[in-house]
Amino acid sequence: MVDVSAETCPMTFVRTRLQLDKMKSGEILEVRFKGEEPRLNLHRSIAEQGHTVLFMEFSDEGVGRLLIKKSP
Repeated sequence: MVDVSAETCPMTFVRTRLQLDKMKSGEILEVRFKGEEPRLNLHRSIAEQGHTVLFMEFSDEGVGRLLIKKSP
C-alpha cells in the first residue's frame, strides 16, 4: 500500500509509479490519495503506463482509493 494523500500532482503519480516499479507483474497495489486532481488524473496516468485499474472509490470527504494490477 502506498499513501500519497499528503502529496500533490505530479508527486502522486511519481510515488505510485516508484512503488509499481518495485513490484512483480500481476501484483496488486493499493493507493490512497486525497483531492480533486489525483481523483481526475491518477487512474488515467496509471492506465497510460499499461497497468490495470481494478477498483476506484472516492468518498465525500475527498479521500480516494485505487487498486492497481501491475502489468507484465
